[in-house]
Amino acid sequence: MTNQVPAVEVVNLVKKFKNIAKKQDFLAVDQVSLKIMPGEVYGLIGPNGSGKSTTMKAVLGLVEPTAGDCYVFGRNSLKVDSRKDIGFLPENPYFYKHLTGEETLKFYGKLCGMKGKVLNEAIDKMLDLVSLQHARTRRLGGYSKGMLQRIGIAQALIHEPRLVILDEPTAGVDPVGSREIRDMVMRLRDEGITIFLCSHLLEQVQEICDRVGIIFKGKMERQGPLEELIAIEDQTQVILKDASPAMLEEIRSVTKKYGEEKLIKMGKPTTTLERMFIDIAREKE
Repeated sequence: MTNQVPAVEVVNLVKKFKNIAKKQDFLAVDQVSLKIMPGEVYGLIGPNGSGKSTTMKAVLGLVEPTAGDCYVFGRNSLKVDSRKDIGFLPENPYFYKHLTGEETLKFYGKLCGMKGKVLNEAIDKMLDLVSLQHARTRRLGGYSKGMLQRIGIAQALIHEPRLVILDEPTAGVDPVGSREIRDMVMRLRDEGITIFLCSHLLEQVQEICDRVGIIFKGKMERQGPLEELIAIEDQTQVILKDASPAMLEEIRSVTKKYGEEKLIKMGKPTTTLERMFIDIAREKE
């Protein structure tokens, strides 16, 4: 694992934008570093204007860093060949509403250089994956928001990328559609695909991500494995099975083993990403 090339590596990323009105540069991203290993689901969370979308665009090679570097499977993200292994679903994808689901995937597949039997088989596979076989000949103008997001994920996967970048993948989707998209992300992880997503829906991030980064006002405030981030460091919990009243009374006064009770779990109790995020925001006010 230590010799494995990261799927994504961001090293001291700085991005400034010109602000003519205020006659000074706007610092969108300030010395952000992160690393995503192959097969991980990494969630980048932060409020609007925190720099998460700019960081994603730098990884995609869509914006040039003011300083620092971004790498995708060891290749600099500014190099065109770094993008062949990436699938991308933007927050507000634009689709040609007069095309059907099948035609849409064929369009994106051809953009990736696919054709013939290989393309047709990929279209069938993607429609199965996102549960849209029943709507393959329906025009996108008749798709629901959830269906559009799923066809968006399908187009991001049509060329079998090793890395998929999802920007707010459940934005505007109802609870059922949101659940389907989260299940899909989990299936992709099971297949070994690396997922880099950003979302403001913290409960969903907590459910599906292996590692999380919290970005605030352009700075990475905290990141790491999810279970470590949400652990409450100064507390320990013990979970017992079939504990008798006598055992519970004994625990209140001593810490040694007692009776036939089985220790199910010992470790740090957890908070939530939402509570931790709010605490960080208040600290920075």
